[in-house]
Order: sequence, then C-alpha cells, then structure tokens
Amino acid sequence: MAGLPPEFLRLPIAHRGLHGEGVPENSLAAATAAIEAGYAIEMDIQPAAGGVPMVFHDYDLSRLAGDQGFIADLDPDDLAGMRLLDSDEQIPTLAAMLRLVDGRVPLLIEIKDQDGRLGPHIGDLPGHVAAQVKGYQGPVAVMSFNPHVVKAFHDLAPDIAVGITSCGFPAEDWPALDEETRKRLADIDDFADCGASFISHDRRDLTNPRVDALKAQGVPILCWTVRSPEQEDAARRVADNITFEGYAPQI
Repeated sequence: MAGLPPEFLRLPIAHRGLHGEGVPENSLAAATAAIEAGYAIEMDIQPAAGGVPMVFHDYDLSRLAGDQGFIADLDPDDLAGMRLLDSDEQIPTLAAMLRLVDGRVPLLIEIKDQDGRLGPHIGDLPGHVAAQVKGYQGPVAVMSFNPHVVKAFHDLAPDIAVGITSCGFPAEDWPALDEETRKRLADIDDFADCGASFISHDRRDLTNPRVDALKAQGVPILCWTVRSPEQEDAARRVADNITFEGYAPQI
C-alpha cells in the first residue's frame, strides 16, 4: 500500500484548481493559477464516451457548459467544441491536465461515482485513469466517495496512494442510499479493505469518532471544502491539510 506523499500535507489544496471569475473550475487555467500560486490541485474525473477520463465535476453539462446532455454520452472531440461558463476554456482531458501540471505541484484526483449508489457497478473508468496516471512523474494521489472505485484503482496501480472521500452521509444529501449503506460509509468501514492510506473528509463532520480513530492510527486526514480563514482554523484542529476555495490560504 502506497502512503500519501508528504507534499499533500504541506501545501493547501485548491478545490478544482484555483478558480474564480473568468477562470472556471477544473480548467487548465485554474490549474495554471494554482501552480503559479504554489498550491496543490484537487480535480474531478468523469468519463466521456468510450471511458476517456475528462476533468469535470458534474454528470451533466448544463451548469458548466450550457448543454443539456451528459458528459458520458459525448466524444472528447465533441466536448472539445464546448466552452466552460463564459470563458475560452475547454473541458480538459486528464491527459492534458497531467501534461500541464507535470509534477510541479501535488495533484489530488477524485474519480466520480458511476454506480449512482456508491456500489460495485463502477464501469471501466478506474482502469482508464490508472493507465494514464501510472507513468506520471510527480506527487499524485487518487480518491473517491465510492470504496469500490478506490479498491479497483488500488488493485491496478498499487504504487499510487489512494484514499476515501468521506462525510457524515446525511439522508437529505444522499437520498439514493439506504440507512445501512449510509452508516457504513459514514463510519468509513471500507478503509482497510480498499487499500486506502488517507481520507479526505467533510470539514463539517470532523468530530466523527471514526476520523479521530484513523488519525490516532497515523492516517493522514485531509478535509473539504474550506472557504474562509475561520473555517481553516477550525478544520486544522483535526485535519492535517485542507482543500479550499474562495480565499488564499497561507503556505
């Protein structure tokens, strides 16, 4: 099992890159801004048609690209013709993002769930991501809310650190999950079985006893998403590092 590279505990992690007005989230411009500021980068992966990994958060294109379709239904060439928000930025492929970052700052990659209920029907996206990340030279780690995704990626690329993206899984935020599943996920019960070496936990749930237990075992605790210095101060009482947006943490 690969441990989380120490760079992930030193540099604050820009949520979806260092985005803001005129610089869309998960864009090459947001990554460039984070690199120039000296921050690590967190980004999301969704599949285009054929499983090609794209740097994109949502399942549909409406919020970020003004299209009613789903990203998984479109070829990368079709997606290349779209623009993010009101910018000139394209939806980048994972390959393009890896070329841009090129090991200059840590890269935290979240593979989005493809099952719909954080279950075993994850498709081949972990394999496509593993194939591209295996040869990457630089600090990189992969995580997902879905433990099945984490395990699948770990089995394919055991030399790359993997972690679980976690939270309290309240019913109102996760209506597709039954109570038993929500409890198992909130208790992070799959941590050892999926090969995880860290978690990235909701800052609002850092008093979760399981987080405290993992921290006591020496497991690195990242957290999401911090939006002010005051939230950062509170989060760092438990978390080893933060994922942030909307302000500029000190390095």
